[in-house]
Amino acid sequence: MIRKLLLLVLLLDHFTTYTQVQPPSLKELDRSIPKKADKELQVFALFYNQYVTGNYFPTNDFLRGQIFGRLFGQNTTNTSNELKAKYFEQRLLPFLIYSPKLLNGKAILRTSFEIDFTWGDVAYGVGGNFGGGLSADQVNIQTQNIQLELLPFRRWSVLMGLQRMFDHPGNAYRTLFEQLTNTGYRLFYWGTDASGISVRYDGDFDRMKFGFWQFYENNPQDDDDVQRFEWMYEREVARFWRVALSADYVRDRGNGEGGPSILGQGLNSVLNDYNGTYRFPLSSSYKADIGWLGTIFNYNADHAMAPWAFNGFFNYNFGRVDTLAQDGNFYKRANIGGYAANIRLAYKYGQTLGDILHLDAVYTSGDANSLNDNKYSGILTGNTWGSPVSLYISHGAYILFPHGNVVNRFVAAVTDPSNLGFGVTGLMLNAQKDFIPHKLNGKIGGAFALSNVAPRNGGFIIGQEINFRVQYTPKVFMNLELHGAYLWLGDFYDSPLVNGGVSARPVNPWTLFFVYRWLLF
Repeated sequence: MIRKLLLLVLLLDHFTTYTQVQPPSLKELDRSIPKKADKELQVFALFYNQYVTGNYFPTNDFLRGQIFGRLFGQNTTNTSNELKAKYFEQRLLPFLIYSPKLLNGKAILRTSFEIDFTWGDVAYGVGGNFGGGLSADQVNIQTQNIQLELLPFRRWSVLMGLQRMFDHPGNAYRTLFEQLTNTGYRLFYWGTDASGISVRYDGDFDRMKFGFWQFYENNPQDDDDVQRFEWMYEREVARFWRVALSADYVRDRGNGEGGPSILGQGLNSVLNDYNGTYRFPLSSSYKADIGWLGTIFNYNADHAMAPWAFNGFFNYNFGRVDTLAQDGNFYKRANIGGYAANIRLAYKYGQTLGDILHLDAVYTSGDANSLNDNKYSGILTGNTWGSPVSLYISHGAYILFPHGNVVNRFVAAVTDPSNLGFGVTGLMLNAQKDFIPHKLNGKIGGAFALSNVAPRNGGFIIGQEINFRVQYTPKVFMNLELHGAYLWLGDFYDSPLVNGGVSARPVNPWTLFFVYRWLLF
């Protein structure tokens, strides 16, 4: 018995000695659960699938269901009482975020991609927004962002590369999407991805950013590019109140070149006919210098400190367009002078953010005589240079103004706030309620819009819409949704200039779609 006890003591002593001299790296291997998760690489993904039916669709087979821009515009969309569109479409947005421990969190690399297709479209090909056909095997990954964020000093950051270009004072990668679309300029002017560099300061009570963006680079030795410069400053001036100032400048020397596909970009490009923006009637080469000056007012931005929330902005658009004369010199063709204003008022009457009433009003100036007076009196947005760039999608409408629940089809009666240069007055009212908090939500809404200038042979009323949504959340960040909307077209569409060239007013559009959405992380 004594010999067994001595042997046990020797074994315990040996084991203790082994554990004392064991390297720390081997100790970690013995742990079934590490002390801290490895945060160098993070992966997120948004999976989105929806079944859509409606009575508007493109009539040009070449577009194959991929459409963006204004209803009844150059994209050949039309409505019908006899025909109905029915399809499934799918999207995956993967996000990869890498922050090496070696740099102690001072550098972050972000990249995101997009894979979109309609079920049953094509297979064994190359091109974005396709790949749902039998056998699949489509080369269809689209790059959204490849962006590096450097944090050289406390409160300062430098973002460079292909990144989010949003007209909001908050950091686009550190601000909730609901705040990006409900506060600031609400992506009213700029809400897309672009290559450039931006420098930010984020303090306790104020924030500021500078940005440079390259829209189009043609011949590097020639002055034929399109570039944007921005500055924005926001400060908390009182309890719950924030005020911001902004200045933007676009230097356009591209003369209509660049842009998506063969549509071009710029003041005289075909892209304007698709997006519903104003197309300048310029018959020769041009140079344009365009600016925006604006201010933003916001109360209770996150809706956490009081039942009321308010956001409003006013922005003045100005500039000059010169065209090339026969003597080889550029002379002034037109001045630009337009403005836009928006107010969003929300009231949280219940216990959750799903119990909300919100009113949205928008006004943009219009131009009644094109450039006959050598002046354009409407506004310009990023939709003049890309598509879609202006993402004014948080108003609650579905067909009258564009909605964000889309994959390959981004179409509305007024897809750009300039409304073909005629200007628009819009009013949207929405009421939603959490029938089961954070689980079951319902929403009903209405929208009305006027054109501030009537088109030839047409009237001022664009239309009035009614819509609804029912949303069920079975798991966290997983939603099942049913949406529907109907738009009564007004006398604005009596004009062949805006209704697709037909002699009579088109059929009223409607849509119904069922959505499955899941944010994975």
